[in-house]
Amino acid sequence: MRGRIRTQGLLRAYLTWPLIMAAILVISNLSAALVSPQAGAAMAGFTFVGVLIAGWLLLYSRRQILAGLVRFSSEYSEVQDQLLREMSVPYVLADEEGRILWANREFENLIREDKGHHKFLSSFFPELNANTFYKVEDDTSLHTEFGGRFYEVGIRSILIDDSAQIRLGMDHFNGTRMYGIFLFDETQLLTYEQELDRRKPVVGLIYLDNYDEALESVEAVRRSLLAALIDRKITKYIDRMEGIVKKLEKDKYFFVIQQKYTDELRDNRFSILEDVKTVNIGNDMAVTLSIGIGMNGGTYLQNYDYARAAIDMALGRGGDQAVVKDADRIRYYGGKSQQVEKTTRVKARVKAHAMRELMDTKDKILVMGHRIGDMDCFGAAVGIWRIAQAFNKKSRIVVNDVNSSVRPIMAKFRGNPDYPEDLFATAEEAAEWADSNTMLVVVDVNRPSITEAPDLLKKISTIVVLDHHRQSAELIQNPTLSYVEPYASSACEMVAEILQYIGDGIRVKPLEADAMYAGIMIDTHNFMNQAGVRTFEAAAFLRRNGADVVRVRKLLRDKPEDYRAKAAAIQNMEIYKGAYAISECPADGLESPTVVGAQAANEMLDITGIKASFVITQINDTVFYSARSIDEVNVQVMMEKLGGGGHRSIAGAQVKEISTAEARDRLKALIDEMSEKGEI
Repeated sequence: MRGRIRTQGLLRAYLTWPLIMAAILVISNLSAALVSPQAGAAMAGFTFVGVLIAGWLLLYSRRQILAGLVRFSSEYSEVQDQLLREMSVPYVLADEEGRILWANREFENLIREDKGHHKFLSSFFPELNANTFYKVEDDTSLHTEFGGRFYEVGIRSILIDDSAQIRLGMDHFNGTRMYGIFLFDETQLLTYEQELDRRKPVVGLIYLDNYDEALESVEAVRRSLLAALIDRKITKYIDRMEGIVKKLEKDKYFFVIQQKYTDELRDNRFSILEDVKTVNIGNDMAVTLSIGIGMNGGTYLQNYDYARAAIDMALGRGGDQAVVKDADRIRYYGGKSQQVEKTTRVKARVKAHAMRELMDTKDKILVMGHRIGDMDCFGAAVGIWRIAQAFNKKSRIVVNDVNSSVRPIMAKFRGNPDYPEDLFATAEEAAEWADSNTMLVVVDVNRPSITEAPDLLKKISTIVVLDHHRQSAELIQNPTLSYVEPYASSACEMVAEILQYIGDGIRVKPLEADAMYAGIMIDTHNFMNQAGVRTFEAAAFLRRNGADVVRVRKLLRDKPEDYRAKAAAIQNMEIYKGAYAISECPADGLESPTVVGAQAANEMLDITGIKASFVITQINDTVFYSARSIDEVNVQVMMEKLGGGGHRSIAGAQVKEISTAEARDRLKALIDEMSEKGEI
C-alpha cells in the first residue's frame, strides 16, 4: 500500500509540472522588467506563448495521459489475471476461515472442481483450517498429502484496506485479511530422498561368541569343517542382501549392506542368530554369534563407530543377539539363549593388572555401588576397599542407604576397631572428600542414574566399572577401565577373582569374606542360579580366607513379618499362560518390601512348569517389578521394555504412578506381545 501511495504522489507532481513552468516564466518576465523595461517587454511575448502551452498541457493532455494510464492499468490487470490463472503452480486465495475466494486453473484441476468458490480448503486439505490461518503472521509453510501425492504448502498473509479494488470475481469478500496459498508438488523429491536414504551404507560387525569353546568340543580333524560351515552361513546371509562381508579374524566379520535391507533384518529378527546354531558336526556346544549394526551416522567412519559401540553392547549383554545403533536410538534383537561361561581367567588377570596400574597413580579411592545397596553390592565394595588398603591408599565406601538384609553385617563394620570410623561416607561427604587425585570404582551397576551418587561420575575423571549386569542403552560415559561380564554370577565373584591377581599376599579378613560370600549366595540363590565353575572357585577362595557358612546363614535369616509376606505372595500367585507366575507382595509393615518380593520370586521358580516369576510390590506411588527365571526366559529383555533392566535371569523395573492392577495388566500384555513375536 505504501508503494502505491508514493506512485500517486509522483504522478500528481508530473501532471502539475506545466503549471509550475508557467509560474516560473511569469516570475522570470517580471524580474527582467524590473531590471530593464525593454527586456521585460520583449520577453512578455514568449511568456504568453509559454503560459498558453502550459495551460494546454494541463487541461487537454492531462486527460489523455490519465486515460492512457487507465487503459494500461486495465490491460496490465488482465495480463496479471491471465498469468495467475494460467500459472503452472496451484494457487488459491482464501479468507480467514479457509473459504476459497479465488483459485487458478491448476488448483481447480488438482481438486477436480470446475468451481472452487465458496468451498473450504479444509474439505480437501484438513491441515488448512481456520486454526491454521489464525496462527499465520508471516510466510508459513507446511506439508500435506492429497490424491496420493505430497505437497509443500506456502501460506502468505495479505492485508486489504477499504480502497483496494478486489477483482478476480471475489464480490463476496468483505474482510480485512486474506491468504495466498501455493502448492508445490514434492512427491518426486520425497521419492528421491527416500530412495537415497534406502541406499545409504550400513556398517555391521559379527562376532562369534564361543568360537574357541565350540572348536574344542569337536575332533581336531573336523574343526576346519565347522569353521567353513559357519563362514558359509554368514557369507550367504549377507550375499542375499547384496552386501559385502570380510573376515577380519577367525571369529570376527565386517559387512556392509544398503539401509533398505535393515527392514528385512528386523522383520525376520536376524534369523542368522538361530541359523548358525543349526551348524552341528558333532560339536557339543552350539555356536552363537553377536551382531552390531551402525546406521544413519554423518560419515562412514561414524557408522563404523556406531557398529563398534553396538557390538560391544551386544557382547556386554551376554551375546547371542543383535544390537542396532541408529544414531541415538538403540534396538535389541535376540538374546534368548543362556550365555556361556568362560572358564579362562585371562581377562580377569588383565583387568586386575590394569586396575593396579590405575591405583598406583592415585592417592584416594572411592568405592560406590547402586542405590539401596544389596549384599552383592556391599560385599563387592568391601572387597575393593580391602585392595585399596593393601596398597596403602586412602579409601572410603559411598553409602547413603542399604536394604534390610545388609544392615546386620554393615553394623559389624561400624564401631569395629579393625576398621576406620570414616569407612562409610554419604554422597555429600564423598563429594567434599574427592579431589583431582581420586579414583572412583563403581561396583554392581553400570547405569549412572541408579548409582549411589551420580554427581561423582561428573566430578571424578578416573572411573573403573566392575559389574555383572547386562548393559543397556544408558551407560557410564568414558570409564577409564570397564570390566562388565554378564556370565559372572555376582559382582562379589568378579572382585574375588581380582583379589587373587591384583597383588601378592593380600589377605581378606573373615568379616570381609563373609560379606562377599553372602553376596554370592544371595545373587545365586544359594548356588542354584547362574553358578558356574568360577563361582565355586571364588567361593572356595573366600572360604580359605575365613568366610563362615554358619555366620552367613544367620546374617541372611528373615524376620517373621518378612517371611509371612513372602508366604502371602506365594499363596496368592497367579499362573498365567501355564508358565508365568505373577503375584503381589504386601508392603505394609515391611522394612524392605522389594527384597521380600525378590525372595518370593525366587521361591516361585521351584514350582514345576514355571518358566519365569514376577512379583509386583507397590511403595507409595511407585510399583516395583521383581523378575526371575532359570534358563528358558530372558527376563532382562522383558524388564527393559518396562523401563528397567538387570541380568538374563534376574531383573527388575520401577514404574511410577500406576496401581498394582494396572502393573499386572501391563505385564500380561507384554507377555502376550513377546509370545506372539517369538521373543520368549
